Amino acid sequence: MSKFAGRKINGIAPYVPGEQPQDRSYIKLNTNENPYYTSGRAVNSITHEVLSNLKRYSDPECKPLVEAIAKYYGVGPENVLATNGSDEALAFCFQAYGVAGVCYADVTYGFYDVFAHMYDCPAEHIALEEDFTIDPQKYFNKGKTIVIANPNAQTGIALGLDKIEQIIQKNSKNIVIIDQAYVDFFGQNAIPLIKKFDNLVVVNTFSKSRSLAGARVGFVIADKSLIDDLKKVKYSFHPYNVNTVSMLLAKNAIEDDGYFTSTVARIIDSRSYLIDGLTKMGFYILPSSANFVLARTDKMSGEELYRALKDNGILVRHFSDERIKDFVRITIGTDDEMAALLKTVGEILEKNK
Repeated sequence: MSKFAGRKINGIAPYVPGEQPQDRSYIKLNTNENPYYTSGRAVNSITHEVLSNLKRYSDPECKPLVEAIAKYYGVGPENVLATNGSDEALAFCFQAYGVAGVCYADVTYGFYDVFAHMYDCPAEHIALEEDFTIDPQKYFNKGKTIVIANPNAQTGIALGLDKIEQIIQKNSKNIVIIDQAYVDFFGQNAIPLIKKFDNLVVVNTFSKSRSLAGARVGFVIADKSLIDDLKKVKYSFHPYNVNTVSMLLAKNAIEDDGYFTSTVARIIDSRSYLIDGLTKMGFYILPSSANFVLARTDKMSGEELYRALKDNGILVRHFSDERIKDFVRITIGTDDEMAALLKTVGEILEKNK
């Protein structure tokens, strides 16, 4: 760091994104991207006319996208805010609602700690149970903003909507943020609950289930008063936050429901295939409702398996966090990619006897 950086910057531990290596061709199963191409309808919406008009700023209200999202989820446009990925949505939430303190699981999305530090939000880590599940009662009457990734970003384990509703009810005087990056692989979406609770903020992304990780589009759905709060943050920071191309891609992707449904179903099927194959090799696997699994074997450490797979051209993710350091996180790819992974894992374990 330079001598000019402020104390806050010097003290922060930034989020570490997954590897995007360029040194060779890999089977890439480390950043929870969708293995299937972006919707053809979405791609074909980017015409020469659109590209030739990029001299103009994008629509700060993202009106076509906001209206498409609102129609899809059965809410009003006033209940939707489009953002530059769900990370920006979360950053807006921490800025708007984090001053009184935030709490979230001890094993969850790493950006929560970064945002808490950046925006001076006193943070409490609530321990997951021994089996990595959330005990809803630990979140009752907290007196601070609650953030829950559902399904959880590192474990893949999900809370049912009945448990989510209990947490919201027991924190009626505080904001509850449900981060739903992986919800489409689970099926129990919290968005309908915004009609019942004015303290609920639901954060979503186009990166995972809609194959738009590179476009950087997210959105928030909440009561109009909360959307107004978040718009105030947005217009104080980044008014033209979603570019024209990404907005059109996302609008057409959400309108291409048939393609979305089919690719999500294929990923869920491939998840079952991978879990079955790893289980037969003696792996312990957390019950995932996401597009990844967290798996470990007693035959080698998580870091050793990660490195061995990388040496064999397969990228998975390994975290040094104490509670999950023995695991690797494997993104669900195509069936061919899952078959290649299983074959390579078998060969590695055989050599490691």
